[in-house]
Amino acid sequence: MNSWFKSGSPWVWLSAGGVSISLISVLGLLWLIASRGLSYFWPAQIVQFEMLDEHGVKSVVIGEIYDRESIPTEQLAHTTIKLDPNQETVERLLIKTGNRELVSLDFRWLLVPQIIKQSTPENLVVIERRTNGNFYGVIETLKLDGEVVELSQLTVLLERVEYFQEQIDDLQKADIGAINYQLERLRLKERKHLLDDTLKAQYTQLEKKLMALRHEIARDQLTVRAMDGQVVTINFEDVLAVTFNNQLSTFDKVGLFFSQIGGFIVDDPREANTEGGVFPAIFGTVLMVLLMTVIVSPFGVIAAIYLHEYAGNNALTKLLRISVINLAGVPSIVYGVFGLGFFVYMVGGSLDQLFYSETLPSPTFGTPGVMWSAITLAILTLPVVIVSTEEGLSRIPSAMRHGSLALGATKAETLWRIILPIASPAIMTGIILAIARAAGEVAPLMLVGVVKMAPNLPLDGNFPFLHLDRKFMHLGFHIYDVGFQSPNVEAARPLVYATAFLLITIIVALNMTAVSIRNKLREKYKMLEH
Repeated sequence: MNSWFKSGSPWVWLSAGGVSISLISVLGLLWLIASRGLSYFWPAQIVQFEMLDEHGVKSVVIGEIYDRESIPTEQLAHTTIKLDPNQETVERLLIKTGNRELVSLDFRWLLVPQIIKQSTPENLVVIERRTNGNFYGVIETLKLDGEVVELSQLTVLLERVEYFQEQIDDLQKADIGAINYQLERLRLKERKHLLDDTLKAQYTQLEKKLMALRHEIARDQLTVRAMDGQVVTINFEDVLAVTFNNQLSTFDKVGLFFSQIGGFIVDDPREANTEGGVFPAIFGTVLMVLLMTVIVSPFGVIAAIYLHEYAGNNALTKLLRISVINLAGVPSIVYGVFGLGFFVYMVGGSLDQLFYSETLPSPTFGTPGVMWSAITLAILTLPVVIVSTEEGLSRIPSAMRHGSLALGATKAETLWRIILPIASPAIMTGIILAIARAAGEVAPLMLVGVVKMAPNLPLDGNFPFLHLDRKFMHLGFHIYDVGFQSPNVEAARPLVYATAFLLITIIVALNMTAVSIRNKLREKYKMLEH
């Protein structure tokens, strides 16, 4: 036994066990996030419950079963519900009922002992709307220009509405938005008299076209009977989808499942971010990380080269290395405060005074934006790149430097042609670590650029196309906002898991891309190392 301990085998097994436990924990966490997030997109059955309350009054509840739990019987002691005295717990169901214009909450708890009958009629429908959430009920009539038509025309009307809505979105975001942007720039440059009349005429024509499309899309209506018997008229301009979930086959549900996932990725958020998609947050996260990478890579590499190749081994160099290492332990919110005070207020305010004085007192760069967020996170991740690059440089044998210099190459040529190619895998490792940390940071971004809702993306068709002064959305902040600032916590809970899983997927994709580049560089310059 003593020789077995001295051989080091226990430590090998201990390390393997630790790695295995860590791997299982990570995979279990990912499975929890993925299962709870992706289950949100699976079309659930619409259930009709016939209820009998403690006063003997019958009622009907229609909705989706979201959750179920058991509660102690003692919690219902104050009610007059008849329960089995030998029963210790009572099961209750959380039902998503929607229909916000009729009831105050989207969800309600139903006690199983109060349920008389539970069924899934095929004529029950779930209507996804742009506002007021889902509506559950039974379609009574379908109206086209005030005339009742057959329900078989529903699919055709939905396709027509979707076509008109796409045209409306294009007009509002692309054409009308571009004219508004040009008018604002002309006004600020005091050249309004040159092109103002032409742009106003184009704006008027587009506005008429927009009104005509809205009139076309608003002429159709859907009459639906809710669970309490009330009849509600819904305009097709508010309808996104109409689905008879209880009539769907397994293949239909799979198709709808992937369709809803696609909509979640490419659509804009709605209803205080509790519905719709997260495309602006995806775009903002990826753009900010890419900008941060472009900024931090050259500065980190140059700083590491100076510290390792040029700086002398003196007290100042040691102090610089200690400072770089200590910077990696500074809380991220401190970087956010620094970015807000130095970059936003000082640098951005100075830029506004010099180049954008016509817009003052409304700031252009003197306000949080995507550029300041990228620079702040670049400073935050700079120590990671410096340390990783310097470690890669230190692993290169000094004989290679001396041999290159002996052959007549200058120090700059040696660095560029020999040292940096061999150290490139280590540089990529630092960049990978920087991407992983920057993509998940939220606290500093709340101060220097991220917002709950950004109406315009930082990238559009208006010159100069990339607008670094604009605020942006971020997946990490979106998770915080939906999970803790949502007016409807129960409805937002699955979106928190779905967004978290999407953020992890994006980080893994960015890291895998960087890892593949690192591996290719390692194979390319392997001969130089030998």
